[in-house]
Amino acid sequence: MEVAVISDLHLATHASKPKKVLKYLKSILPKILVLNGDIIDSWRFSRNYFPKNQLKVVRQIIKMMEKGVQVYYITGNHDEFLRNFVPTTVGNLRIVNQLVLELDGSNTWIFHGDIFDSTIHRKKWLAKFAAALKGFLSVSNKLINHVLLLVGKKEIILYKSIKYRLIRDKLNLSGAESKILNATITQDYQTVICGHTQVPKDKALTVNDKTVRYLNCGDWVEHFTAAEYNDGNWQLHYHHEQAEELQPDELEIPEENQLFQIISKEFACLNLI
Repeated sequence: MEVAVISDLHLATHASKPKKVLKYLKSILPKILVLNGDIIDSWRFSRNYFPKNQLKVVRQIIKMMEKGVQVYYITGNHDEFLRNFVPTTVGNLRIVNQLVLELDGSNTWIFHGDIFDSTIHRKKWLAKFAAALKGFLSVSNKLINHVLLLVGKKEIILYKSIKYRLIRDKLNLSGAESKILNATITQDYQTVICGHTQVPKDKALTVNDKTVRYLNCGDWVEHFTAAEYNDGNWQLHYHHEQAEELQPDELEIPEENQLFQIISKEFACLNLI
């Protein structure tokens, strides 16, 4: 593998799934590892919560750098504090806001994606409230899964279940995606990779007679996906434990504030017995 891109690990939160991240990182040794934002969650960060299994993820990334892997840490909205240190280079680690890779004569533009999210800029309080709510659901999720295991049922990811109730097929591009694609074409890039929405996607889209490959590398809280480049091609990799998930390339997530309208309904729909 030449390049691996992962995003939205949300370390330092209860929602993080460090065992899955660690298993994936130990299985690869790319020339370049891109951490595409929201790796450490400063919005939910607490001095009292950074468990050892999450610290192992950080140690593994350091081990990969020691083996010669070039690591790019691209800043996201949840780790926006790092934007004060851009650009910074420490050994094989570089902290940047965006990255352009020239691969086999094709330019790939990689950034987190929050700069095109109107909610982040106009209603940041709402985005932070949604993050706090997700944190609450993550803590509740542990208790719910404990009960589910006791009655012989499968574990669930509560926040993911709620989000899937909001998903609807869309033939047209979302406003954010349209902006991303127009910016990609304007800068004459052939491929663009984002994170942020936590919905993995792989689309070839045509705008003004120019075709752009759009990938969203998903997340490691709900979908466990990565964008990988090898043998001249990008592909969306699903962690094998999640290979049976719904195909994401036609999925679209509405605005965050719609989430709150169905929370009570979701809890009512949970059949624990």
